[in-house]
Order: sequence, then structure tokens, then C-alpha cells
Amino acid sequence: MKPANNYGIKRVFRATGFSIKGLKAAWQHEAAFRQESVLALIMLPIALLVPVPTVERLLLILTVFIVLIVELLNSAIEAVVDRVGDEIHPLSGRAKDIASAAVFFSLVLCGLTWVTVLWPLLF
Repeated sequence: MKPANNYGIKRVFRATGFSIKGLKAAWQHEAAFRQESVLALIMLPIALLVPVPTVERLLLILTVFIVLIVELLNSAIEAVVDRVGDEIHPLSGRAKDIASAAVFFSLVLCGLTWVTVLWPLLF
């Protein structure tokens, strides 16, 4: 139930707490999120250190965050589908597959961006 006094700075603090709780849950229960987070911890410093223009640096950083965001949404969809029931249902499978496809596209976008930006530096 939504608290009646949920406004102003108190709402911001509560929302931040829920976000941290969600990150902890994703880290604890989702291997893919842990793997992508570790990769992000490696890739983000690289993005800050490579000698590229600011716009390209921003693209490197943004695509890493897009992967994490989409993975969190995928995990949320999977949790809701699993909560609804254990039986195999075509709509449940479709929802999970579509969310997984979104993660795949975010990873492809990230990979293509990184290759495109870093290729001239490497070769």
C-alpha cells in the first residue's frame, strides 16, 4: 500500500532506497546481471581513458549503461512471470523470450559501438 505522506524529499529518499534494494536483489539472484556488472566495471574505466572525442566517449559509456538497464528490466519481467505461476504457458515464454531479445540487442549495440569507436585506435 502506498503511504499517504510519500511526497517531496521523503519520496526521493524512499525511491532511492527501493532502487538500492532492487540492485541488491539483481546482484544476488541474477547471474547475467553480475556478469554484465563486472564487465561494466572493466569497460567504464577504459571508456574514460581511451583518447577519443567526448561524443564517442559518451557513446561508449551510454551503451554499457543501456545493457545494465535492459538486463534489470529483463530480470524484473522474469520475476513477475515466475511469480504468476510455475506452469509452462506460451505467453509467459513469449514475455521472457522478448525480454531476452531486448538484452541481446542491447549487447549487440554495445559491441558494435565499442568496435566502431575503438577500431581506429587499434588498427
